[in-house]
Amino acid sequence: MSLYAAYAGNLDARLMTRRAPHSPLRATGWLNGWRLTFGGEQLGWEGALATVVEDPADPGAQVFVALYDVAPMDEDSLDRWEGVGLGIYRRARVRVQTMEGEESAWMFVLDGYEGGLPAARYLGEIADAAESAGAPHDYVMELRKRPC
Repeated sequence: MSLYAAYAGNLDARLMTRRAPHSPLRATGWLNGWRLTFGGEQLGWEGALATVVEDPADPGAQVFVALYDVAPMDEDSLDRWEGVGLGIYRRARVRVQTMEGEESAWMFVLDGYEGGLPAARYLGEIADAAESAGAPHDYVMELRKRPC
């Protein structure tokens, strides 16, 4: 099994159950020194797509993530869903801080430039997914206040 750090819409456990039915949720945690942003506006149907970027200028930057134990049979499905073969997203290795300590995981990051605004509906889905995954209230409220 591989450890996968899900952010944005993939925080929704019901959605992940459809995308990776053999891959259980292990924990939630934080990507420290990273921030949620958007890009690839020309690739999205209704605006920019979610991604994360390292932010060394802001030592307090954090992204809430869910960690999944991804079964080998689900890896190809996730790659297809995220458009890895199309060059939309690529895999990256990250370190996630959980209550049990630091974990190494892979995640999908946009293979393009940062910039653009997400659709209001998409941003709402991201905030709803974070809330259902147990993200702190202030984190969810910051998501809901983002420009779209």
